[in-house]
Amino acid sequence: MSASSAFNDEKGGSSSVGEPEYGHDPASGGIFSSDYKRHDDLKEMLDSNKDSLKLEAMKRIVAMIARGKNASDLFPAVVKNVACKNIEVKKLVYVYLVRYAEEQQDLALLSISTFQRGLKDPNQLIRASALRVLSSIRVTIIVPIMMLAIKEAASDMSPYVRKTAAHAIPKLYSLDPEQKDQLIEVIEKLLADKTTLVAGSVVMAFEEVCPERIDLIHKNYRKLCNLLIDVEEWGQVVIINMLTRYARTQFLNPNINESLLEEGGGGEKTFYGSDEDEDEDEEEKEKKVEVAALAKRKPYVMDPDHRLLLRNTKPLLQSRNAAVVMAVAQLYFHLAPKAEVGVIAKALVRLLRSHSEVQFVVLQNVATMTIKRRGMFEPYLKSFYIRSTDPTQIKVLKLEVLTNLANETNISTILREFQTYIKSMDKDFVAATIQAIGRCATNISEVRDTCLNGLVQLLSNRDELVVAESVVVIKKLLQMQPEKHSDIIKHMAKLTDNIQVPMARASILWLIGEYCEHVPKIAPDVLRKMAKSFTNEEDIVKLQIINLSAKLYLTNSKQTKLLTQYVLNLAKYDQNYDIRDRARFIRQLIVPTEKSGALSKYAKKLFLALKPAPVLESPFKDRDHFQLGSLSHLLNAKAGGYQELPDWPEAAPDPSVRNVEVKESVPEWTKCSSREKRKEKKVEKPFYSDSEGESGPTESADSESDSASGSESGSGSEESGSGSESEESEEGSESEEEEEDEEEKDKKKKKKKELKKPVNHFSSPRPLQTIAPSSALKSYELLHRITGEGLQVEYCFSRQPFSPDANMVAVQMQFTNNATSDTKNLHMEDVKLQSGMRVKEFPEIELLPAGETSTAVMGIDFCDSTQAANFQLCTHTKKFFVSIQPPVGELMRPIFLTENEAVANLRLMGMNEITEKLTLDAKCRNEHTIVQRVTSAANLSRVPCGSDKECRFAGRTVTSGSLVLVTVATKEEGAAQLTVNCEKMVIGTMLVKDILLALTQ
Repeated sequence: MSASSAFNDEKGGSSSVGEPEYGHDPASGGIFSSDYKRHDDLKEMLDSNKDSLKLEAMKRIVAMIARGKNASDLFPAVVKNVACKNIEVKKLVYVYLVRYAEEQQDLALLSISTFQRGLKDPNQLIRASALRVLSSIRVTIIVPIMMLAIKEAASDMSPYVRKTAAHAIPKLYSLDPEQKDQLIEVIEKLLADKTTLVAGSVVMAFEEVCPERIDLIHKNYRKLCNLLIDVEEWGQVVIINMLTRYARTQFLNPNINESLLEEGGGGEKTFYGSDEDEDEDEEEKEKKVEVAALAKRKPYVMDPDHRLLLRNTKPLLQSRNAAVVMAVAQLYFHLAPKAEVGVIAKALVRLLRSHSEVQFVVLQNVATMTIKRRGMFEPYLKSFYIRSTDPTQIKVLKLEVLTNLANETNISTILREFQTYIKSMDKDFVAATIQAIGRCATNISEVRDTCLNGLVQLLSNRDELVVAESVVVIKKLLQMQPEKHSDIIKHMAKLTDNIQVPMARASILWLIGEYCEHVPKIAPDVLRKMAKSFTNEEDIVKLQIINLSAKLYLTNSKQTKLLTQYVLNLAKYDQNYDIRDRARFIRQLIVPTEKSGALSKYAKKLFLALKPAPVLESPFKDRDHFQLGSLSHLLNAKAGGYQELPDWPEAAPDPSVRNVEVKESVPEWTKCSSREKRKEKKVEKPFYSDSEGESGPTESADSESDSASGSESGSGSEESGSGSESEESEEGSESEEEEEDEEEKDKKKKKKKELKKPVNHFSSPRPLQTIAPSSALKSYELLHRITGEGLQVEYCFSRQPFSPDANMVAVQMQFTNNATSDTKNLHMEDVKLQSGMRVKEFPEIELLPAGETSTAVMGIDFCDSTQAANFQLCTHTKKFFVSIQPPVGELMRPIFLTENEAVANLRLMGMNEITEKLTLDAKCRNEHTIVQRVTSAANLSRVPCGSDKECRFAGRTVTSGSLVLVTVATKEEGAAQLTVNCEKMVIGTMLVKDILLALTQ
């Protein structure tokens, strides 16, 4: 039970039994009273023999912790219950210990042995909790014990415990960084884990401990890409961010040719360009050399592993978790070709319907994206329109996006929106809108005059803030073409009487001073008015008054000489030292005296120099050097633990470093491509295939099942009386076709013709069947000859590996043409499957003559369920609706386990156990019959057993690889007990029914 639920229980139901509250009323003396009585009550409950009382006490203690109360003095009483057999109590004890183990280090160390015993507990939850508590004790003395525990947990049978081991790695690393080398070994081992539960956690540990060790990812790259879709959401985020960095170091830039063309084709000169002809000629030569180099460059071909990453992350754009969508979006932005990046726009726009916190993060990233990839979001322009209910920070970000998206075609629509926003009551938002209008005007010259006129109209607004912001923006716009807008400068000069905002007054004064030649009559009068109010002005305004007086003195000294001296005298005695310093500096510069230096000659050049127009840029312009979606990007500053996004390599690193995984994942039966090897295996004809002799007990369960089934399929398929092997070897394995030469293909075709006429395909014993060769494979009718108008189809589950895909069940189909005419073009169409299921269609049978029989093999991934695969069976004239539904026993593949391994799995896995009692009839009491009947009902292998009274069987589900263990224990007078242990309860329940039926027929 979690702390939060315990807290709810405490608040809701147990107030009547709850502990008294102290200290609320100072007069009550509760501040000085002790809590011993209350804690004595809890201690008594913890010492009780009843689990219900202990559970109630632990709930109350955890609730106290949740409310911020100190429960550390209960530590000895709680620790005693670590050995309690009740799992609920044990879990709450572990929650308490995680909280107080660091404070009470001595007592926690005394209970280390208890945690170590917990690490050996049969229940996986207890093992994981013990490791979690052990890793939470922040004491350097127990580092070796923690390291040993993590190493053992990393090899645990339960994926949940291995996941907890991955979580413990960063904790140990932060406690003792010197253990890094040993921890990297554990990370390397866990990275090879094929379970989705572990993948996200171990990548997180990798990122915390050794993010620079990219070499650890090479052999696991493809596996991580393929597992990604099934990993938990937060694991997906971590893996995607790590793979983004990995891809930037291992693959070439997919947009390299475009970026080079843009650089080579652009005719822009450098800012400080030389005007000499020679330099221009040299530049032209350099450009020609670059273009020639581009022409010689090989066309970009995307690495298949790069494509694999993009293909496997794309479906996650539909995830319900905003963080996953954001992670995929940044991956595409940083890694995908320009033509493919557009797919992320729709997903990001969808997130804008989420909470305001999510919107804020998404809009920050969209604002950065729109600077470089504007066209991506243009179709969704209306999604960024501002609602009245949006918070201010969201409004400002949407404004930023709209401004970035503005171009000649949509500017009129955007400006109409901006006009509406200016009427808002939110003053900060209005100010941001006016700045946005200014940016649109600078970026799009066609609307500059329109924007200026609109801003000038705002100068008559009643709201002072609107007017002030408009003045600041107009000042920046006027700097671009001041000579055309002298009327606007005159209009703004008149506003000095009304506008009181210091920034706006300072902007007007700067404009009048800078362009005093355009308003020669008004400028001296403005200075006169400002001189009157000089002492009452803000500092920023005073500085501009001094500047104005200096500029007018230099251009119109007759009218302004006395005014300038008056202003400088006032400034000389101002309280602010900046203003006093500025007054002294300007007096020496503009008023020539004997003492004045050489600078006074250049006063005009200094004050009245042409100033470049300000560039209004987006604040998000340079943010894309941070990885999108990261905290550093959000803050626009490097956060602790941030990993820099590497630059693309100039030459692609060796892609063969990632090939290890492919070799490991290819089942052995596909490797046996040469005829010679098959002929050698053909000699062996075991009645029962001794899986014990084929693979040793030291191998892992997965490799055992692969090697056993692989070698047996090689030996048996050649003898089969059907054409399935020849069909499969011709159609199924592409690598085989590439390796064989034309002569072997001709032989294969001849072989196919010979094998086209089996007498009774399903009733004959098949050496290919690994488990129960003496029993016939059960056949099922797919299409009755009357319904099929002469075409009869039967199918059976051949129990042999399906070579194109090991996660599919092989279904062997037999087509019989009972009609008088030939049947042509037999194939499948319109496959309808439940979510997650897949089908590999059988190769089309071009011709089935009248009276002839043909066989074909198809593969179906049932996703460990017994739901039917529905499809249409089509000929050249007819279509028939059919469906294949598997018995639960056919959803498994046999594996080899020793007796010790089977018993260990029963103890450690924490699997669901279903037990049924039954009575065996007289015919079914010997071991041989029991084995035969169980293996006919389920595709399992026999586990060697020392007892005559027990028969054990083992297998794994085909799709997920979940372990299935079956035990039949016989007793006196035909009594027996059937036990099925399976990680999946539904499969276990159905399997019990099927085996019961087989044993009691």
